[in-house]
Amino acid sequence: MSQVFWRDVGVLWGREVRGALRERSVVVNSILLPVVLYPLLLWIEISALGFVAGLAERSSARIALLGDAAARTEIVEALEGGPEDGGPGDDASPIEIVATEVTLDEALTRLAAGDLDAVVTLEDAAAGGDALENDARVVVRYDRSVDRSRRALERIERRVDEVRADRLALEADRLALPPGAAEPLRVTRRNVSTDEALGTTLLGLMIPLFLVIAVALGCLVPAVDTTAGERERGTWETLMTTRASRGSIVTAKYLYVASFGATAGVLNVAAMSISLGPILAPLQGLGDGGLVVSLAPTAIVVMALGAVLLALFFAAAMMPLAAFARTFKDGQALVTPVFYLALIPLVLGQQTDRTLTPAIAMIPVANIAMAVRDAIHGVFIWPLLGVTAAVSAALILAFITFARWVLGFEDFMIGSHTGRPWRFVRDKLRSAR
Repeated sequence: MSQVFWRDVGVLWGREVRGALRERSVVVNSILLPVVLYPLLLWIEISALGFVAGLAERSSARIALLGDAAARTEIVEALEGGPEDGGPGDDASPIEIVATEVTLDEALTRLAAGDLDAVVTLEDAAAGGDALENDARVVVRYDRSVDRSRRALERIERRVDEVRADRLALEADRLALPPGAAEPLRVTRRNVSTDEALGTTLLGLMIPLFLVIAVALGCLVPAVDTTAGERERGTWETLMTTRASRGSIVTAKYLYVASFGATAGVLNVAAMSISLGPILAPLQGLGDGGLVVSLAPTAIVVMALGAVLLALFFAAAMMPLAAFARTFKDGQALVTPVFYLALIPLVLGQQTDRTLTPAIAMIPVANIAMAVRDAIHGVFIWPLLGVTAAVSAALILAFITFARWVLGFEDFMIGSHTGRPWRFVRDKLRSAR
């Protein structure tokens, strides 16, 4: 490729940026969508989940009650009534007993058909002198593959646990046992995490994935528009006839695509950091403190550098492929496989206890996403961060080297070649032999 003149690069880069800002499709897809779409989609998803969960909690669990219910009225009352009905505890999720005078086989048939959510059978406790008076064994049959049935099981267990606790307390009073003796090895939950720790965990789960996708999306449309789009508009050949060197033109286009990708990533991180707390706080039930979202200055620096590396990587990978296309639509099809690399962090999983390892540091895109997650949690493994930067730089250099090699062929520059990139490379390698 010809020599690069940086003054010409600056002029051409400014021309590309001004032209892109006048293109509505580039602004919408590269800036507005990464900044607005993902927080909006997250808000819609959380709102929909909350709405569905509310409907599920208010819907009645339909059960069949079999066995000698008359002898165990306290269990029946617990199943039928919540606190609003004068029942025990604070579980307001309704349970409706819709069948009693049926056989077990009939009840199971209705359960399989979806007419019932659970079948509760009250059986006598195991024989023996240690059983309490009027003791019973509650057998719940449910369908694990159905959400309504699983929720019914949870409601029944909560109601029966409340009855058990009341009976144990009465028996302890009758035997004059000290407080707590009737419930040995009782588990008491105490959450020691802070609102800041929870906010950091949520940021670590979402920010790396959204950052990678935003950068890839920010690079995709500019990469196609500045190559295949120019060919389709007939301005590619005109640009090549200017006094600017071929190297300056291509370098300016590359930096333009990378700058749009990095801008999209940084703006998306800012938007997610601001909106994540208000969006997730109602769903998390965080108490008086609420969700606290904050980022350390060092984490912000790592995320900014990660966005730049990702932008340079995606721009270098997308532009050579898009340049083979003759139309914008064809260019989008060629670079779509590169865009799928943005899903690598999702494929590797979102475990909060995983950190950057030597193996992950060798995987493109995933290494930067993991480094960003570690930085959000205040973990900085500097040797592996160096490996991540080196691997990313090596891949960027490899893509740029490939682009320089391709640009050396005149039929590529004037678009007279036929076929896809792999066919072009194959033909050139065969002719070189």
